[in-house]
Amino acid sequence: MRRTVLITGASAGIGADLAREAARHGHDLILTARRQAPMQALAEEIGSPTRVTVLVEDLADPAAPSRLAAAIAERGLVVDGLVNNAGFSRTAGFLNTDPDDHAAMVRVMLSAPVELARVFAPGMVERGYGRILNVASLAGRMPATGGDTLYGPIKSFLIKWSQGLHLELAGTGVHVTALNPGYTLTEFHDANGTREQVSTAYPAWMWQTSTHVARVGWEAVETNRPSVTPGVMNNVLAGLAKHLPDSLALRMVGGHAKRLGRV
Repeated sequence: MRRTVLITGASAGIGADLAREAARHGHDLILTARRQAPMQALAEEIGSPTRVTVLVEDLADPAAPSRLAAAIAERGLVVDGLVNNAGFSRTAGFLNTDPDDHAAMVRVMLSAPVELARVFAPGMVERGYGRILNVASLAGRMPATGGDTLYGPIKSFLIKWSQGLHLELAGTGVHVTALNPGYTLTEFHDANGTREQVSTAYPAWMWQTSTHVARVGWEAVETNRPSVTPGVMNNVLAGLAKHLPDSLALRMVGGHAKRLGRV
């Protein structure tokens, strides 16, 4: 039986590689993002026998989740898996960022994942099968940094929410996992304007490929782990931040922000 996985932010990076990974495991796909052309190219690349449906949508619009659900229902599709991957950041600082951008960050990375899960999880429970993978970040396991002030707290919410939903849906056949990548080679840092800074601030061994991150994430949701952070060093950093006194932990991430020119 072929099942269908909805992936947000599927036009590039981790989202595109999660689509490839889901297809590799025999699932059909619903891809959604703001840009149609990259999703169409991805659909053609994946090819038969995977059925790929492309839906253009901007999750910064408060009406987007309901519109997306309606478009899926109109096509007679059933969502068996949900990957909440869409996201972006703004690194100019809280006071220098347009409030509309702040609102969009909250909509895309916090409100939309919650709303989409609330729409599709009941059907998963009823059918006794489901996969919900929320792409958070190593930043969600660390103290928040200055400059990119909302990003870490939003990702921290995703981790905690995923853990709670994981517990709530235990025994239903619905698996819930938070995926917490560290630095990953995608266009994410091109989009937020920090490519040059991050490329020079951190050595190559700290970076992971989106293919590897996607594979780790998919394996984790299949085995129903509540949370997974790819990379030994990323887990070491998160552990240090968790156990250091607040003053030292904040100094550590403050140095990180200065290296990136965020503060």
